[in-house]
Amino acid sequence: MSAIIIRPARADDLDTIHAFILALADYERLAHEVKADRATLGRYLFGERPMAEVLIAEQEGTALGFALFFHNFSTFEGRPGLYLEDLFVLPQARGLGAGKALLARLAQIAMDRGCARLEWSVLDWNEPSIAFYRSIGAKPMDEWTVQRVDGDALHALARAGRAEPPRT
Repeated sequence: MSAIIIRPARADDLDTIHAFILALADYERLAHEVKADRATLGRYLFGERPMAEVLIAEQEGTALGFALFFHNFSTFEGRPGLYLEDLFVLPQARGLGAGKALLARLAQIAMDRGCARLEWSVLDWNEPSIAFYRSIGAKPMDEWTVQRVDGDALHALARAGRAEPPRT
């Protein structure tokens, strides 16, 4: 069997990326929450101002998995970081090393770009992934809780910000 290759995604990978997102959502029992479509992904991944990047893991020309990531910034470190939004390897390809190869490439990118850290979230019930992450040296950030504002609450908060009179 040939080596696993990790490469940056191209615009012609959009169907593959979208399929991986749908498969990941299904695995995470969140398929009902997927709103992403090919056009939206194309605009934000490969458009005029890309908001995120994608790596594809391949073996013998067959896509096995992907990692979607973007930069964040640590004010305490005073340096950027990488945030891994999604990591997914097809079930039939698990155990071949694609996940570890994707994370290793992300670590290389983080180092090359002067990033202070690489971080991500994992669902608390996803024991296989948690065990894998511990095996590569990842630490849980148990003292932190993710907060999110989306949907109607996001719109309401944005409207509340516009309601304030300008300060002079």
